[in-house]
Amino acid sequence: MDRTVIAYVIYLVVSIGLTVWVARTLSSNGRIFLSDVLHGNEKLADAVNHLLVVGFYLVNLGFVALYLSDDDTITDTRGIFEALSTKLGVVLLVLGVMHLGNVYVLNKIRRRGVMEREQVPPVPPQGWAAPAAPQAGA
Repeated sequence: MDRTVIAYVIYLVVSIGLTVWVARTLSSNGRIFLSDVLHGNEKLADAVNHLLVVGFYLVNLGFVALYLSDDDTITDTRGIFEALSTKLGVVLLVLGVMHLGNVYVLNKIRRRGVMEREQVPPVPPQGWAAPAAPQAGA
């Protein structure tokens, strides 16, 4: 079997495995975070979590597929390791950047919600007005 094909198979198996593992980890641990961001709305948190996981899979698996091809032919075992380290390193960086981007955006949303909940009125109440007395002859 051609060494280039062996490198492709190893790359696909490891990349897809890493993508699935990261997506599952983010999904299970991110649900709690999303619930807090969305003020305890569990159904909405589950829906957003699912949509984020689907988007994560689409972007990362699409990148893995596009980054599969290589113009160089691998001729020895050292070439397999070099090609795999480059390709897997880039995939791991993309996974990390995607994760940090998601956390950044969700944290911004969460902070905005916390600020709105803790916001005090601009002018404190000064007292209560008595109800108007009924007018005679009306």
